[in-house]
Amino acid sequence: MPNYDYDVAILGAGTAGMAAYREATKYTDRVALVDGGPLGTTCARVGCMPSKLLIAAAEAAHHVRKAHMFGVNTTEPVIDGVAVMARVRSERDRFVGFVNEAVEGFEKGELIRHYGKFADDHTLELSNGKRITAKTIIIATGSRPNIPPMFEAAGDRLIVNDDVFDWTDLPNSVAVFGAGVIGLELGQSLHRLGVDVRLFGRDNLVGPLSDPEVRDYALKTFAEEFSAHWHADAKVSRSGEKVSVSWSDNPEDKAEFDYVIAATGRRPNLDKIGLENTTLPLTDRGVPVYDPLSGRIGDSHVFIAGDANVDIPLLHEAADEGRIAGENAARFPHSYRRKRRTPLGVVFSDPQIGIAGASYASLIESGIDFEIGEVSYEDQGRARVMGINKGLLRIYAAKDSGKILGAEMIGPHAEHLINLLAWAIQSDLSVDDTLQNPFYHPVLEEGVRTALRKLNHALGFGPNPPLRCIDCGPGA
Repeated sequence: MPNYDYDVAILGAGTAGMAAYREATKYTDRVALVDGGPLGTTCARVGCMPSKLLIAAAEAAHHVRKAHMFGVNTTEPVIDGVAVMARVRSERDRFVGFVNEAVEGFEKGELIRHYGKFADDHTLELSNGKRITAKTIIIATGSRPNIPPMFEAAGDRLIVNDDVFDWTDLPNSVAVFGAGVIGLELGQSLHRLGVDVRLFGRDNLVGPLSDPEVRDYALKTFAEEFSAHWHADAKVSRSGEKVSVSWSDNPEDKAEFDYVIAATGRRPNLDKIGLENTTLPLTDRGVPVYDPLSGRIGDSHVFIAGDANVDIPLLHEAADEGRIAGENAARFPHSYRRKRRTPLGVVFSDPQIGIAGASYASLIESGIDFEIGEVSYEDQGRARVMGINKGLLRIYAAKDSGKILGAEMIGPHAEHLINLLAWAIQSDLSVDDTLQNPFYHPVLEEGVRTALRKLNHALGFGPNPPLRCIDCGPGA
């Protein structure tokens, strides 16, 4: 066997890389964590946490505006943009600091603060000119915002979500391109903080939703609050210190904005790590061909985890993939496939969007025979009490076994409701099994029970629910 410098070398110290490091060091101390960029993970620096800080400020303003419906008369909230962004940056830096302390406090292995790229299958060339060799290598280089060429005309008035969290004040107006998770969260938050926002999407898509009923409900709900074009062939040009955006041939369909935010997806950081110097199998897009259940690229000794694999860019998925890759790389050649957890996603819009298990689109594509149970949150008891009665939940179950397969929803506190459904799917429960669990009164979870009761009836396992009750929705 060659005398390698390390048993495992990990490219990238983000969420996936840190998880891989922790797992690999359970089996060997000869681990190198290689990263020349800023530490702190995408989630802490420019993703999950700073975006939720902005959303929290937006929700505070929104609650003031809605207080009158409860007989609490208040004036219009006064938004101090400088104070809002000061808290966002301060708390963001605090979260990043915790992550940095964790990385720099790793006791085993070695943290190498230089960029690395492949010189060959077992060799990494560092940005300081040195080279290291490793028995196995993990690619955990993360991703960065994808910016289509059409935005180049905006010049320095073009920003990505990463830039928003470095603002020292709120702008007067922004055009947000992209109706995915990032675009929805930023667009709605900035609107609620008094910024003139216009959202531009494509193909009438909203977040991760694929169920046409839930998607259409979401499109209508968001469009009632802020300006949105769900399928726009927009054009961008510079107009002095502003950016001009037109979205049809009608001259009136044109507006100027302080900034354009490109929330148009992310691309993996694979183009500068020397994959061309390896024998690794790649797709036409230059992405390694890998097994998602082991993280292994082809039949090689190289593994991939996190956003770099162009799969699901979510923190909990990156952490799971990092753990799998770390264990397999450290134990190589004794590497094994691991069962993945139930897919779970949340958009922290208002109402929130949630998806668990198999999506509607994937079930249709697979040809699985399934039934649907749904509930509207417009008349659900607890939701009406709190004045957050907007939402639609649809749950899918296999017709032959009654097992819950997936769910899509937009609704109040979806982050909690969709977690419950993900646990039920992970536990391989049937609809009837899930209905045996306790439901308190009055809570939003009673809406989930209503949808499950309807689904159980559709499957032939239970009676039709009562036509109406205070815990349910219309027709429940």
